Amino acid sequence: RGYLDNITAIGPRTVGSPANEVLAVNYLLEQIRAIETESTDAHKISVDVQRPTGSFSIDFLGGFTSYYANITNVVVKLEPRNGAEHAVLSNCHFDSVPNTPGASDDAVSCSVMLEILYTLSKSSEPLQHAVIFLFNGAEENILQASHGFITQHEWAKSIRAFINLEAAGVGGKELVFQTGPENPWLVQAYVCAAKHPFASVVAQEIFQSGIIPADTDFRIYRDFGNVPGIDLAFIENGYIYHTKYDTSDRILTDSIQRAGDNILAVLKYLATSDKLAKSFEYRHGNVVFFDVLGLFVLAYPARVGTIMNCIIAAIAFLYLGKKVFQPKTRVINNLKRFFTAFGLILLSWISTLVTVVIVAVFVSLIGQSLSWYTHFYVSVFLYGTAAAAKLILVHTLVKKFYYKNMNDLNLGDVFFDASLLIWTIALAVITQIGLCSAFICMLWVAFPLLTKLMIHKEFRQKGATIKFLVLYMLGMFVPYLYIMYLSWTIFEMFTPIMGRSGSEIPPDVVLAGFIVAITMILSSYFINFIYLVKSTKLTLITSTAVSVVTLILVCSGIFFPYSSDMANPKPKRVFLQHTSRRFHDLDGNLVKSDSGIWINGFDYNGISHITPHIPEINDTIRTPCEEWAPFCGLPWILPVHFMFRLVTCYYLGKYVIGMKGRRANVFLLSAVHTSRYISLSTGPSHMSLYIRPHKGSALSTWSLGDGTPVASIGGDYFVFYSHGLHATPWNFWIELTASEKHSDGIVSLAIAAHYFFGEDQKSPQLYALLERLPNWTFSSGWSCTYDLFVF
Repeated sequence: RGYLDNITAIGPRTVGSPANEVLAVNYLLEQIRAIETESTDAHKISVDVQRPTGSFSIDFLGGFTSYYANITNVVVKLEPRNGAEHAVLSNCHFDSVPNTPGASDDAVSCSVMLEILYTLSKSSEPLQHAVIFLFNGAEENILQASHGFITQHEWAKSIRAFINLEAAGVGGKELVFQTGPENPWLVQAYVCAAKHPFASVVAQEIFQSGIIPADTDFRIYRDFGNVPGIDLAFIENGYIYHTKYDTSDRILTDSIQRAGDNILAVLKYLATSDKLAKSFEYRHGNVVFFDVLGLFVLAYPARVGTIMNCIIAAIAFLYLGKKVFQPKTRVINNLKRFFTAFGLILLSWISTLVTVVIVAVFVSLIGQSLSWYTHFYVSVFLYGTAAAAKLILVHTLVKKFYYKNMNDLNLGDVFFDASLLIWTIALAVITQIGLCSAFICMLWVAFPLLTKLMIHKEFRQKGATIKFLVLYMLGMFVPYLYIMYLSWTIFEMFTPIMGRSGSEIPPDVVLAGFIVAITMILSSYFINFIYLVKSTKLTLITSTAVSVVTLILVCSGIFFPYSSDMANPKPKRVFLQHTSRRFHDLDGNLVKSDSGIWINGFDYNGISHITPHIPEINDTIRTPCEEWAPFCGLPWILPVHFMFRLVTCYYLGKYVIGMKGRRANVFLLSAVHTSRYISLSTGPSHMSLYIRPHKGSALSTWSLGDGTPVASIGGDYFVFYSHGLHATPWNFWIELTASEKHSDGIVSLAIAAHYFFGEDQKSPQLYALLERLPNWTFSSGWSCTYDLFVF
């Protein structure tokens, strides 16, 4: 904890700032030297400060290109006294996003790594392989420092595996949410070594699907270094992730100790493993892995899982076929009853989803979105009970009007088998797609089928109700317990993300969809009870009443989305940029200029909850889009424009910026054969370059990345630039092809300069506006300039 307190005491550590490039680096070097002096003779410690320059393209956030200059890495190699040919990498980052102390993301991981370095260096037992500790100084700049290390550092060639330490929340348990690719032995290493395992292939497949707007250095090592690894992150309390509340005192000592125990054990296991030296020989397919209540991890090769899934699905199909086709004299009748039940279950699910989504859309339209953000139980009472009520209602009506003359026991049997068929089909389809998460469907086929085979007689005996219920619940215990455990993990991760996922996607619709999905899963093998019990009236009335009352309370606005409770804050995120814009024509003449504060609410509510506190922010100042300029002529720090509706963004144009620093400048040095432009840019440590080829022209190549331009969503090109201390001016060239001469030029090029620290960060007007924001907000504000040129 001492390391953590000292790192966070430095304050926000933005790339390019003295805090990040000097103070944090000096502190790390000081601690590493102290550790080196106490190390035993069994080890050799080497230290290197790397300051790489480079660029790469990435398909994250709609696709963009990143350029970095003179950023900082602190690299430590712990190896046997006689050296080592192979190494395992442990990675953390000591930089933080602007205006935040970054305790969980990622100072605590760097603290853990320092402690692990100290522990290993004090051991009298030499390691078989080297352990490289990378304290990288530019992860928040979209993975730049890891790219600089893995593509340029001489030690990178010896790395055979890595562990990446990250955070998506503040403290709690660290979840292994990515592994590989295609290295089952790494998961087995974690299974064997980790003392407090917490891992899920479901989280891996959700994360790699791209639906979470985040990424980690894991991608860089995998894609640019071709190195397999383990990605783990703290996930608890994501509400204060990347805010001023991410302080060291909020991270429990137990969380730090737990992470240290796990990572030390896994690193030591890998550094003494014979497989590390030949890691590429063990690259054979994916692996299914999941922990059981945090007690232990089950892991097996995906191909084994495929065989298991196919066998279980085949057994289920054979069982169902036997039920339907015997006796032969009643096949047609059996098929009709069976597929009627199958269709009714699907119909009930679809109608439930539609009903609950309509409620969620209504809540969003009346401006009460995220009412559950601080009080999660509200979402359960609103959407969960509505889903349960609709499911019960549909099947109650079916039982009353369609099956009124049919034996209840037979109905229960048929609907159980219909649910089993749905899960068996899902198991077969998901296995065929190749998703490792198919193991969930396998659980929901294997255990219910086994339960049915064990108590099939009780299904048809009226006098065995208690015995039947006991045996039934015992048989279903494992899949239901696991799905509840998994649901908790998913909601723990996803609910806070809804507060930082932009204004395009209604979070109530997303959360309602999740809750309906969980309700459908949990109800799968209990729908048959609706047909077995005498009456569902009380349950139906109770669940409907709870949902309706909750809806009325939500509509009244009683559940405020955000909280300023210092013990457990759940703030609204607001970003303010005091912007000075200048637009130039082909001849270099200034055709338009303005200045103002650009305000973005980072969730679906925009800034509707803030306007009562600052009345001058109203509909009359919604941000206009300059259609003719790339990215609407706005100074996006990253290409996240597709995540925001401009109607939720505001531009207070009456504020005149008064900056002491220089604007960023783009100088056209020369034009070669009228299509290649060589430019030079100067400005602060963070700049965004936007390029839009005019109609009839195309950006064919440039000096960035691998030379192939990558367009962002919308067709414009975005380049994210940052530098450490003492960087030289940024030189780059772009080459365009044009079918004919254009009187209005062939390309528009704009550059925004972002001042994240120093005396230019906040103007007096920006300070004054920030002071007026309510205490339940987290505001991140900075000054920036925007200049557009036509060539």
